Amino acid sequence: MRSSSTPRYPLVLVPGLLGFISLLGYPYWYGIVSALRRLGATVFPVLVSSVHSTEVRGEQLLLRIADVLAQTGAEKVHLIGHSQGALTARYAAALKPEWVASVTSVAGPNQGSELADFLARKAPHGSLRERVLSALLRAVARCMAWLERGYQGEPLPIDVAAAQQSLTCAGVAAFNALYPQGLPETWGGEGAAEVNGVRYYSWSGTLQPGGTNKGGNRFDGPNIACRLFARTFTREAGQCDGMVGRYSSHLGTVIDDQYPLDHFDIINQTFGLVGKGAEPVKLFVEHAQRLAAQGL
Repeated sequence: MRSSSTPRYPLVLVPGLLGFISLLGYPYWYGIVSALRRLGATVFPVLVSSVHSTEVRGEQLLLRIADVLAQTGAEKVHLIGHSQGALTARYAAALKPEWVASVTSVAGPNQGSELADFLARKAPHGSLRERVLSALLRAVARCMAWLERGYQGEPLPIDVAAAQQSLTCAGVAAFNALYPQGLPETWGGEGAAEVNGVRYYSWSGTLQPGGTNKGGNRFDGPNIACRLFARTFTREAGQCDGMVGRYSSHLGTVIDDQYPLDHFDIINQTFGLVGKGAEPVKLFVEHAQRLAAQGL
Protein backbone atom coordinates (compact mmCIF):
# COMPACT_ATOMS: atom_id res chain seq x y z
CA MET A 1 0.00 0.00 0.00
CA ARG A 2 1.28 3.47 -0.91
CA SER A 3 2.30 5.62 2.06
CA SER A 4 0.59 8.97 2.55
CA SER A 5 4.02 10.61 2.05
CA THR A 6 4.74 8.76 -1.20
CA PRO A 7 3.84 10.32 -4.56
CA ARG A 8 1.21 8.45 -6.53
CA TYR A 9 3.13 8.70 -9.79
CA PRO A 10 6.80 8.00 -10.63
CA LEU A 11 9.30 10.85 -10.40
CA VAL A 12 11.34 11.39 -13.59
CA LEU A 13 14.46 13.50 -12.99
CA VAL A 14 15.67 15.45 -16.05
CA PRO A 15 19.24 16.84 -16.06
CA GLY A 16 20.42 20.13 -17.51
CA LEU A 17 23.19 21.09 -19.92
CA LEU A 18 26.10 18.65 -19.72
CA GLY A 19 23.86 16.43 -17.65
CA PHE A 20 24.29 12.73 -16.95
CA ILE A 21 22.90 9.91 -14.87
CA SER A 22 26.06 8.40 -13.43
CA LEU A 23 29.69 9.05 -14.40
CA LEU A 24 31.71 6.03 -13.27
CA GLY A 25 29.25 5.63 -10.41
CA TYR A 26 29.04 9.31 -9.46
CA PRO A 27 25.39 10.47 -9.72
CA TYR A 28 24.16 13.78 -11.14
CA TRP A 29 21.47 13.89 -8.44
CA TYR A 30 23.92 13.29 -5.59
CA GLY A 31 22.11 11.76 -2.60
CA ILE A 32 18.72 12.79 -3.99
CA VAL A 33 17.58 9.61 -5.73
CA SER A 34 18.44 7.44 -2.73
CA ALA A 35 16.64 9.83 -0.34
CA LEU A 36 13.50 9.81 -2.49
CA ARG A 37 13.56 6.02 -2.73
CA ARG A 38 13.90 5.73 1.04
CA LEU A 39 10.71 7.77 1.22
CA GLY A 40 9.08 5.09 -0.92
CA ALA A 41 8.94 7.05 -4.18
CA THR A 42 9.50 5.43 -7.56
CA VAL A 43 12.32 7.43 -9.15
CA PHE A 44 13.84 7.40 -12.64
CA PRO A 45 16.83 9.63 -13.39
CA VAL A 46 16.90 9.80 -17.20
CA LEU A 47 19.35 10.93 -19.84
CA VAL A 48 18.75 13.17 -22.84
CA SER A 49 21.36 14.81 -25.10
CA SER A 50 23.79 16.59 -22.81
CA VAL A 51 24.28 19.40 -25.33
CA HIS A 52 21.42 20.13 -27.72
CA SER A 53 18.29 22.24 -28.23
CA THR A 54 15.44 22.06 -25.75
CA GLU A 55 13.12 20.69 -28.44
CA VAL A 56 15.41 17.80 -29.37
CA ARG A 57 15.94 17.00 -25.70
CA GLY A 58 12.18 17.22 -25.20
CA GLU A 59 11.48 14.67 -27.92
CA GLN A 60 13.99 12.33 -26.30
CA LEU A 61 12.30 12.88 -22.94
CA LEU A 62 8.95 11.86 -24.39
CA LEU A 63 10.52 8.52 -25.31
CA ARG A 64 11.86 8.13 -21.76
CA ILE A 65 8.43 8.90 -20.31
CA ALA A 66 6.81 6.32 -22.57
CA ASP A 67 9.34 3.76 -21.31
CA VAL A 68 8.59 4.61 -17.67
CA LEU A 69 4.84 4.36 -18.21
CA ALA A 70 5.23 0.99 -19.92
CA GLN A 71 7.60 -0.30 -17.24
CA THR A 72 5.55 0.79 -14.24
CA GLY A 73 2.00 0.68 -15.57
CA ALA A 74 1.51 4.21 -14.22
CA GLU A 75 -0.88 6.60 -15.95
CA LYS A 76 1.35 9.65 -15.52
CA VAL A 77 4.71 10.82 -14.24
CA HIS A 78 6.06 13.79 -12.32
CA LEU A 79 8.81 15.64 -14.20
CA ILE A 80 11.50 17.38 -12.14
CA GLY A 81 14.00 19.25 -14.30
CA HIS A 82 17.19 21.01 -13.30
CA SER A 83 18.41 23.96 -15.38
CA GLN A 84 17.75 23.23 -19.08
CA GLY A 85 16.03 20.08 -17.87
CA ALA A 86 13.19 22.33 -16.69
CA LEU A 87 12.65 23.62 -20.23
CA THR A 88 12.89 20.05 -21.51
CA ALA A 89 10.21 18.95 -19.05
CA ARG A 90 7.99 21.89 -20.02
CA TYR A 91 8.22 20.85 -23.68
CA ALA A 92 7.20 17.26 -22.92
CA ALA A 93 4.29 18.38 -20.73
CA ALA A 94 3.06 20.80 -23.39
CA LEU A 95 3.00 18.08 -26.05
CA LYS A 96 1.71 15.23 -23.88
CA PRO A 97 -0.11 16.72 -20.89
CA GLU A 98 -2.04 13.47 -20.44
CA TRP A 99 1.25 11.78 -19.53
CA VAL A 100 2.33 14.36 -16.94
CA ALA A 101 0.96 15.00 -13.46
CA SER A 102 3.36 17.84 -12.64
CA VAL A 103 6.38 19.77 -13.85
CA THR A 104 8.85 21.12 -11.32
CA SER A 105 11.55 23.57 -12.39
CA VAL A 106 14.68 23.52 -10.23
CA ALA A 107 16.82 26.55 -11.10
CA GLY A 108 15.34 26.50 -14.58
CA PRO A 109 16.09 29.41 -16.97
CA ASN A 110 12.42 29.90 -17.77
CA GLN A 111 13.07 33.39 -19.12
CA GLY A 112 16.59 32.62 -20.37
CA SER A 113 20.05 32.92 -18.86
CA GLU A 114 22.06 36.13 -18.80
CA LEU A 115 25.19 33.98 -18.79
CA ALA A 116 24.14 32.47 -22.15
CA ASP A 117 23.56 36.00 -23.47
CA PHE A 118 27.01 37.05 -22.30
CA LEU A 119 28.64 34.10 -24.06
CA ALA A 120 26.67 34.83 -27.24
CA ARG A 121 28.02 38.41 -27.22
CA LYS A 122 31.61 37.46 -26.41
CA ALA A 123 31.74 34.43 -28.72
CA PRO A 124 29.40 35.28 -31.63
CA HIS A 125 28.56 32.69 -34.25
CA GLY A 126 31.44 32.08 -36.64
CA SER A 127 34.08 33.70 -34.42
CA LEU A 128 37.29 32.01 -33.28
CA ARG A 129 36.07 32.15 -29.69
CA GLU A 130 32.85 30.41 -30.68
CA ARG A 131 34.72 27.67 -32.51
CA VAL A 132 37.02 27.10 -29.53
CA LEU A 133 34.12 27.05 -27.06
CA SER A 134 32.13 24.67 -29.27
CA ALA A 135 35.10 22.32 -29.64
CA LEU A 136 35.59 22.31 -25.87
CA LEU A 137 31.94 21.57 -25.13
CA ARG A 138 31.83 18.80 -27.73
CA ALA A 139 34.95 17.23 -26.25
CA VAL A 140 33.52 17.39 -22.72
CA ALA A 141 30.18 15.96 -23.86
CA ARG A 142 31.86 13.08 -25.70
CA CYS A 143 34.09 12.31 -22.72
CA MET A 144 31.05 12.28 -20.44
CA ALA A 145 29.22 9.93 -22.81
CA TRP A 146 32.19 7.56 -22.61
CA LEU A 147 32.14 7.71 -18.79
CA GLU A 148 28.34 7.38 -18.49
CA ARG A 149 27.28 4.22 -16.66
CA GLY A 150 23.58 4.87 -16.10
CA TYR A 151 22.45 4.89 -19.74
CA GLN A 152 22.38 1.91 -22.08
CA GLY A 153 20.66 3.34 -25.18
CA GLU A 154 21.87 4.57 -28.54
CA PRO A 155 24.46 7.40 -28.63
CA LEU A 156 22.75 10.77 -28.27
CA PRO A 157 23.41 13.66 -30.70
CA ILE A 158 25.32 16.82 -29.76
CA ASP A 159 24.71 20.32 -31.13
CA VAL A 160 26.50 23.12 -29.28
CA ALA A 161 25.01 25.99 -31.30
CA ALA A 162 21.48 24.70 -30.79
CA ALA A 163 22.05 24.34 -27.04
CA GLN A 164 23.49 27.84 -26.72
CA GLN A 165 20.62 29.41 -28.64
CA SER A 166 18.08 27.50 -26.56
CA LEU A 167 19.37 29.10 -23.37
CA THR A 168 19.67 32.76 -24.39
CA CYS A 169 16.89 35.11 -23.36
CA ALA A 170 15.86 35.50 -27.02
CA GLY A 171 15.91 31.76 -27.59
CA VAL A 172 13.82 31.06 -24.51
CA ALA A 173 11.40 33.86 -25.44
CA ALA A 174 10.77 32.12 -28.78
CA PHE A 175 10.30 28.82 -26.92
CA ASN A 176 7.93 30.47 -24.43
CA ALA A 177 5.77 31.85 -27.23
CA LEU A 178 5.04 28.25 -28.25
CA TYR A 179 4.96 26.66 -24.80
CA PRO A 180 3.75 29.25 -22.25
CA GLN A 181 2.19 26.81 -19.77
CA GLY A 182 2.92 27.83 -16.17
CA LEU A 183 4.75 31.05 -17.02
CA PRO A 184 4.08 34.23 -14.99
CA GLU A 185 2.28 37.02 -16.81
CA THR A 186 4.41 39.62 -15.02
CA TRP A 187 8.13 39.66 -14.31
CA GLY A 188 8.80 38.16 -10.90
CA GLY A 189 5.26 36.88 -10.46
CA GLU A 190 3.85 33.38 -10.28
CA GLY A 191 2.35 31.42 -13.12
CA ALA A 192 -0.80 29.34 -13.28
CA ALA A 193 -0.65 26.52 -10.76
CA GLU A 194 -2.33 24.11 -13.18
CA VAL A 195 -2.64 24.04 -16.98
CA ASN A 196 -4.23 21.23 -18.99
CA GLY A 197 -4.30 19.07 -15.88
CA VAL A 198 -0.56 19.53 -15.21
CA ARG A 199 0.59 21.18 -11.97
CA TYR A 200 3.54 23.56 -12.25
CA TYR A 201 6.09 24.37 -9.51
CA SER A 202 9.51 25.96 -9.23
CA TRP A 203 12.27 26.70 -6.78
CA SER A 204 15.72 28.23 -7.10
CA GLY A 205 18.54 29.83 -5.15
CA THR A 206 20.77 32.87 -5.08
CA LEU A 207 24.39 33.51 -4.20
CA GLN A 208 24.42 34.96 -0.71
CA PRO A 209 27.74 36.27 0.71
CA GLY A 210 28.31 34.87 4.17
CA GLY A 211 26.25 31.79 3.29
CA THR A 212 26.85 30.30 -0.14
CA ASN A 213 30.58 31.00 0.09
CA LYS A 214 30.91 29.30 3.48
CA GLY A 215 30.75 25.71 4.70
CA GLY A 216 31.63 23.08 2.12
CA ASN A 217 31.60 25.68 -0.65
CA ARG A 218 34.98 26.94 0.58
CA PHE A 219 36.38 23.82 -1.10
CA ASP A 220 33.94 23.64 -4.02
CA GLY A 221 35.25 24.58 -7.48
CA PRO A 222 31.80 24.90 -9.10
CA ASN A 223 30.81 27.44 -6.44
CA ILE A 224 33.82 29.56 -7.35
CA ALA A 225 32.80 29.27 -11.01
CA CYS A 226 29.25 30.38 -10.17
CA ARG A 227 30.55 33.44 -8.36
CA LEU A 228 32.59 34.34 -11.46
CA PHE A 229 29.65 33.69 -13.79
CA ALA A 230 27.43 35.92 -11.64
CA ARG A 231 29.51 38.92 -12.71
CA THR A 232 28.00 38.63 -16.20
CA PHE A 233 24.48 39.39 -14.90
CA THR A 234 23.02 42.89 -15.25
CA ARG A 235 19.21 42.65 -15.03
CA GLU A 236 19.44 40.28 -12.07
CA ALA A 237 22.80 41.33 -10.71
CA GLY A 238 23.10 40.09 -7.15
CA GLN A 239 19.93 38.03 -7.62
CA CYS A 240 21.16 34.89 -9.35
CA ASP A 241 22.69 31.49 -8.61
CA GLY A 242 25.60 32.10 -10.98
CA MET A 243 23.82 30.76 -14.07
CA VAL A 244 20.11 31.57 -13.69
CA GLY A 245 18.40 34.66 -12.30
CA ARG A 246 16.00 34.52 -9.39
CA TYR A 247 12.98 35.86 -11.28
CA SER A 248 13.89 34.15 -14.54
CA SER A 249 13.45 30.85 -12.70
CA HIS A 250 9.77 31.40 -11.85
CA LEU A 251 7.25 28.85 -13.10
CA GLY A 252 3.81 28.00 -11.72
CA THR A 253 3.70 27.96 -7.93
CA VAL A 254 7.00 29.40 -6.70
CA ILE A 255 8.00 27.42 -3.64
CA ASP A 256 10.98 29.72 -2.99
CA ASP A 257 13.49 31.63 -5.09
CA GLN A 258 16.08 32.59 -2.47
CA TYR A 259 17.48 29.38 -1.08
CA PRO A 260 21.20 29.84 -0.22
CA LEU A 261 22.21 27.57 -3.10
CA ASP A 262 24.25 28.08 -6.25
CA HIS A 263 23.33 26.43 -9.54
CA PHE A 264 25.14 23.20 -8.65
CA ASP A 265 24.41 23.13 -4.92
CA ILE A 266 20.70 22.98 -5.69
CA ILE A 267 21.16 19.38 -6.88
CA ASN A 268 23.74 18.64 -4.16
CA GLN A 269 26.65 18.42 -6.58
CA THR A 270 30.37 18.05 -5.73
CA PHE A 271 29.75 15.25 -3.24
CA GLY A 272 27.28 17.36 -1.27
CA LEU A 273 29.62 20.28 -0.60
CA VAL A 274 27.22 23.16 -0.03
CA GLY A 275 27.20 26.50 1.73
CA LYS A 276 26.00 27.52 5.16
CA GLY A 277 22.45 26.49 6.07
CA ALA A 278 21.74 24.69 2.78
CA GLU A 279 19.86 21.37 2.63
CA PRO A 280 19.22 20.58 -1.06
CA VAL A 281 18.27 16.92 -0.55
CA LYS A 282 15.62 17.96 1.96
CA LEU A 283 13.98 20.19 -0.67
CA PHE A 284 13.41 17.21 -2.97
CA VAL A 285 12.07 15.03 -0.16
CA GLU A 286 9.72 17.79 0.98
CA HIS A 287 8.52 18.27 -2.58
CA ALA A 288 7.76 14.57 -2.96
CA GLN A 289 5.74 14.79 0.24
CA ARG A 290 4.01 17.90 -1.12
CA LEU A 291 2.97 16.03 -4.27
CA ALA A 292 1.75 13.11 -2.20
CA ALA A 293 -0.29 15.38 0.07
CA GLN A 294 -2.05 16.72 -3.03
CA GLY A 295 -2.95 13.21 -4.13
CA LEU A 296 -0.38 13.24 -6.90
